[in-house]
Amino acid sequence: MASLIKTAAVAVAMRKCPFLSNEVLSFALKSRSLSMFAKKCPVMSKLMTQGVVTLPATYDLKGENEAVPEEELKLPTLTKLEAPTQKNEAQPLPPKYDSILNDNIEAKKRDSTYRTFQVLSRTAEKKPYAMARTTPLQLEDEDVSVWCSNDYLGMSSHPKVTGAVIDTINRHGVGAGGTRSIGGTSHYHVELEDTLADLHGKDSALLFSSCYVANDTTLQTLGRVLNAEIYSDQGNHASMIAGINNSRMPKFVFRHNDLDHLEELLVKGDPDRMKIVAFESVYSMTGTIAPIEELCDLAHKYNALTFVDEVHAVGLYGYHGAGLAEERGMAHKIDIVSGTLGKAYGLVGGYIASTGPLIDVVRSLGSGLIFTTSIPPSTAAGAVTSINILAQQEGRELRLRHRAAYNILRVKLLKAGFPVLDCPSHIVPLHIGDALKATLCMDTLLEKHKLYVQAINYPTVPRGRELLRFVATPYHTPRMMDYLISALDDVWSNLDLPKCENFSLKN
Repeated sequence: MASLIKTAAVAVAMRKCPFLSNEVLSFALKSRSLSMFAKKCPVMSKLMTQGVVTLPATYDLKGENEAVPEEELKLPTLTKLEAPTQKNEAQPLPPKYDSILNDNIEAKKRDSTYRTFQVLSRTAEKKPYAMARTTPLQLEDEDVSVWCSNDYLGMSSHPKVTGAVIDTINRHGVGAGGTRSIGGTSHYHVELEDTLADLHGKDSALLFSSCYVANDTTLQTLGRVLNAEIYSDQGNHASMIAGINNSRMPKFVFRHNDLDHLEELLVKGDPDRMKIVAFESVYSMTGTIAPIEELCDLAHKYNALTFVDEVHAVGLYGYHGAGLAEERGMAHKIDIVSGTLGKAYGLVGGYIASTGPLIDVVRSLGSGLIFTTSIPPSTAAGAVTSINILAQQEGRELRLRHRAAYNILRVKLLKAGFPVLDCPSHIVPLHIGDALKATLCMDTLLEKHKLYVQAINYPTVPRGRELLRFVATPYHTPRMMDYLISALDDVWSNLDLPKCENFSLKN
């Protein structure tokens, strides 16, 4: 070795290159493989270019004249793949299992809470329409107007967003390649997390495959790590409830937006235990809004952390679209904020934003992150583009148009005497109060009037609170709203549903 490589240069190279450090003694001493070794090691190659490392003249660096041992060329033999002899056919479960499963499905059908999925092909160039087959015997799709999409601002088809996604797919493919810790982190993921942290004024942010996973993982991880009592609003989303339950920590449910009840529970809590108060800013089905400042102040009075789900607010509220807390000047009072990329931002995925140590704990210990493949780089690139658009003037103009649309719809429905729930957000819920009639409303609007709105039944809302949930986007015109009112008049009459003046059902 001394005759081939200068001793000082080897020492420097070995400190720089783990490959050289580990392999130089065992690999480089095999004279037949020396040139192969030089090509594999970037530090060695650089030293050779600089003349620090030299090889004997008898070796060709291109490997053209290099004798490679036969055993190095031998490949393992692959067993030929044979077609299975047994046909792969679906087999029924044992009768006892099938009986229990079928009984559960029949119970859902009897109480009219059985769910079916309407197949829609949304039209990117014709918002807010989609193509759908509106009757079981229909052979071709037709246009229907969609009144319940969470793509609130139409960002899923914004040309700059789709352009960013397509460009990234062309360069990097459609998948992330693994979990965040095993090849599933690209510079797009890092850029998106930095963008989200900046949007919410937090130290760090963390991406998840969905906000359901973000809420579940964060609450169960923090609950266990902090050994915390968790206080949850009665109206919280199923993902938050799942995370709280999965933490196996003491939980206390306070009545929806009821500050007095929350304080009553906090007073009774263990003064020596950490606490988390979890609530949403905008409740997605009833459209109610949380008293963010008062809830945060009360939580902090009892040294509790605040966890606030802004899923139905990010992109829609605030100067930069950071949510209702930004719009009300209360973002600094939220300790942990969760949000989604799948609604106003038009893509898919969820996130949390908070302090550096808290994010690092969830990143390091949260099983929902550790064991789930990360969102594709293309999704992350599109999300950065969408967030930046909605943070600027174009986003502010879209939010104003959106606000005008849902206010006009609410006024039209109220003037027509429909039972609109009293709520200040962009959600426009129409009370039905009967699961079967809610489903019949939905079906009739679609089949007869080519209007799609989803009936909301138990367990999404309590029994007796069944409703139709309307969302007006910047692309729903007053003329479209008038047609909707006319269709609802027809449905209300046929189903003998009551109208009322100045309807208000306390949520």
